[in-house]
Amino acid sequence: MEIMEINKNFWREKKVFITGHTGFKGAWLSMWLRLLGANVAGFALPPSTTPNLFSVLSLKEDISSVFGDIRDFDLVKNYIKKFDPEIIIHMAAQAIVRQSYQYPIDTFTVNAIGTAHVLEAARYTDSLKAIVCVTSDKCYDNKEWLWKYRETDSLGGWDPYSASKGCAEIIIASYRNSFFNRDNYEKHGVAVGSVRAGNVIGGGDWGQDRLIPDIMRAFSENERVVIRNPYSIRPWQYILDLLSGYLILAERLYEDGKNYMEAWNFGPNENEEITVRDMVQLICKMWGNDAQWELDKSNVDYPHEAFTLKLDSSKSRTRLGWAPKLSLDSSLKCVVEWYREFYSGVTSMREATEKQISNFERHSSI
Repeated sequence: MEIMEINKNFWREKKVFITGHTGFKGAWLSMWLRLLGANVAGFALPPSTTPNLFSVLSLKEDISSVFGDIRDFDLVKNYIKKFDPEIIIHMAAQAIVRQSYQYPIDTFTVNAIGTAHVLEAARYTDSLKAIVCVTSDKCYDNKEWLWKYRETDSLGGWDPYSASKGCAEIIIASYRNSFFNRDNYEKHGVAVGSVRAGNVIGGGDWGQDRLIPDIMRAFSENERVVIRNPYSIRPWQYILDLLSGYLILAERLYEDGKNYMEAWNFGPNENEEITVRDMVQLICKMWGNDAQWELDKSNVDYPHEAFTLKLDSSKSRTRLGWAPKLSLDSSLKCVVEWYREFYSGVTSMREATEKQISNFERHSSI
């Protein structure tokens, strides 16, 4: 199979609207699109952590950035209409499973109704040609089996976060059928796709209750990291591998939307869905300095989280020509290197991030 690369010429001067640009994935995507020469506008809440990648990279100097709530439809509609984008990449979300137990209504309104707001606003955007809606691998009705989930499997969700992502997928399908239907594509000219991915790893993530940020915070302070669920299996994936999938899909939606307006999985390479325990041990070895972990023995009754979750991304590989470039080992080396440089306080993290993007673009697929 021929592995497709991002078409750099395609993105030059493209008007791209990103929701959730102040988040971890959104900041990486904003930086990459600017390096590709795109004209980027972002809509999101202010960064939720200190530090945060949006501020570390000084992205407010590079893009048109508006702070706002995705639940405010008029604000979303007016800003999208004013910018008049050609491509929308919708990433704004409440992204933490445990937080969804504390704030279920907020989780549903942000993740489900927020998605409806973006799609409804898109109906009033004249120049628009492509929409990529980011949901999650947790949108599936997880039966805790060892088989990988395919795009045709049932949607569901035990916890409010997972259920909200299943709801978002149903809303996306409804708008695609009702207002952006494939049979009427020549008339409306807008292609809507959704993307489902697993646990994304990369430098600059300081989210709460996330494995990599927890590890890096602990190791930077010479402390042991405390792990809750060491035997949970997740589809770990490097940030740039995932974002390359989003961008390749956006290109296809823009250029040949009728044939790509559907749901797409983006998962890691075969046999790289490993346990939390194995993941932590790999990072301990790479970090050095006698880094160690320990099991959480606090006896806290944590809410339910999925134990096993794997994605089948064969459709993306076959039809989009997408595949991860980096092995898990190479991905973790990039992650550790990024945080080492940040906590050393020596290197400009903007330059370090640009370097990782440049190196990724030059890297041959494995």
